[in-house]
Amino acid sequence: MIRAVIFDFNGVLVDDEHLHFELFRAVLAREGVELGERKYHEHFLGFDDRGCFEAALVGAGQHAGRGRVEDLIGRKAALYAERAREGLRIFPGAAEAVAALGARWPLAICSGALRAEIELVLELMGVGPYVAAVVAAEDSERCKPDPEGYLLALDALRSGVGEDLEAGHCLVVEDSLAGVRAGKLAGMWVVAVAHTYPAAELRDAGADAVLDDLDGLGPAWVEHFFAPEVSP
Repeated sequence: MIRAVIFDFNGVLVDDEHLHFELFRAVLAREGVELGERKYHEHFLGFDDRGCFEAALVGAGQHAGRGRVEDLIGRKAALYAERAREGLRIFPGAAEAVAALGARWPLAICSGALRAEIELVLELMGVGPYVAAVVAAEDSERCKPDPEGYLLALDALRSGVGEDLEAGHCLVVEDSLAGVRAGKLAGMWVVAVAHTYPAAELRDAGADAVLDDLDGLGPAWVEHFFAPEVSP
């Protein structure tokens, strides 16, 4: 039985993975570090900002001290806010899915994005009131596929649902292989949206269901697909 829903953010609600790559590449270029698109998608997609910058710097043989990484994160965040205000592409059906599911169940966002970025986009989408909790990069020490973020989201949702809310009551909506694995490692159900990876790869990662897009992802679909089995 589903009692709460947790959405990933980048690649699920907002189509900004290309923007994050562009900004990582631009900021790192000023540090003398080259980041190619293939390497980013194969190794860094799903990392939070800290994880990506640290891995890129270390991979280039440079130091990745906390102060330096925080400076890079701040520079990238400023660029993201500027570009977001100019206009971001929201995936078709994203606002409708958040509103419909958030009106039926407590809903959280769990993402490696910065809180300010998440809250800005939720405001632009007009769905902020439907989101009960946000777990952002600042809240988690470990990025996906580690389940920490989803377990933190579970704890945050318990304050509104009740202490008896279990991981197996939660439905995660993801787009990345790392995110699918994180949700499953947290003990949750996962529906993957094939915005970023092919459906076959998402199923191989452990997704319980795969959708082509967010159109039609509402309470009726969730209750049909994840309804408890009824004895004859």
